[in-house]
Amino acid sequence: MTKFPEKQLLPWFEKNSRDLPWRRNRTPYAAWVSEIMLQQTQVRQVEPYYRRFMEWFPEIRTLAKARIDKVLKAWEGMGYYSRARNLHQTAKMVVKQFDGKLPTTVEQLIQLPGIGRSTAGAILSLVYNQPLPILDGNVKRVLIRVFNIRKEPRKPSTIRELWDLAAALLPAQQPGLFNEALMELGALICRPKDPDCPHCPIKRKCLAYAQGNPPDLPLKVPGKKIPHYDVTAAVIRRGNKILITQRPEKGLLGGLWEFPGGKREKEESLAECLKREIKEELDLEIQVEEAPFLKVKHAYSHFRITLHCFFCRRPSGRIKLKGVKDFRWVFPFELVDFAFPRADQKVIAYLTAFKS
Repeated sequence: MTKFPEKQLLPWFEKNSRDLPWRRNRTPYAAWVSEIMLQQTQVRQVEPYYRRFMEWFPEIRTLAKARIDKVLKAWEGMGYYSRARNLHQTAKMVVKQFDGKLPTTVEQLIQLPGIGRSTAGAILSLVYNQPLPILDGNVKRVLIRVFNIRKEPRKPSTIRELWDLAAALLPAQQPGLFNEALMELGALICRPKDPDCPHCPIKRKCLAYAQGNPPDLPLKVPGKKIPHYDVTAAVIRRGNKILITQRPEKGLLGGLWEFPGGKREKEESLAECLKREIKEELDLEIQVEEAPFLKVKHAYSHFRITLHCFFCRRPSGRIKLKGVKDFRWVFPFELVDFAFPRADQKVIAYLTAFKS
């Protein structure tokens, strides 16, 4: 295997690396939080969330003591909320089992919620300069192009090959700096759709560049058809207050608050759907206005929805929690105190601007 040109890569990184908040004070805690945030979110989106998160939870014991509602509120809008729940759970475990200090071995780190081999390698190499490989999306793309790997990128055999490459390429000196430079190269130069090959510091060693096909790699995997669902939401009023419910801890958007409702079943009208869902979740009979006051389109990672929002009235009676964790009657101005999914935030924006 051709030796990787770290002598060209590292000077490029030192000159071109971005000034990111988690690089200014690289503690184990800061590295862990940033790596979890960056797992499925781009840097420019992460920065403001990281700053807010670190302001609210400046160290691991603060995070461990916090209520999960506050953690989810700090995360609100960034998506993939299981990451926030994992951070919270891991913080409590680290305080209890490791006296508030993150473990310094891969074997211990990967036993904690949300931390896999690549995240563990990033934390330990960046903070402690341990010679451990990483394999995030940026590194995968760089390796596939440099070595012209024309194989399905998601296959286990391809992943094993890439891990072997990442490990073999690690220099004896400054492995953490090398890992960070490799990630930065993927983010700034070796981009997915429009790689900036003319400015790449290692283009002379890139087999895909030599063959003129970097944009063709990694090989595209035929995507599955993304399903679409119609979902209903009820804005149920009691005087000047509105009913909100909390989703169960486990599952999609676990622990977040929402306007109650659910997915429409086949051959069911939107109003019928909403009545059924409210009965199943809260044991309430409601009256639904004829037409939705708002429709919100939203895309998740594996499906899309149209959220149909209705004003509703309910008879007197007591709420029984059957399919939700909790409920609150709140004034519209209080909605900002709760963590909501992005689609529901658009409903909140409408309600707080709406003049009845």
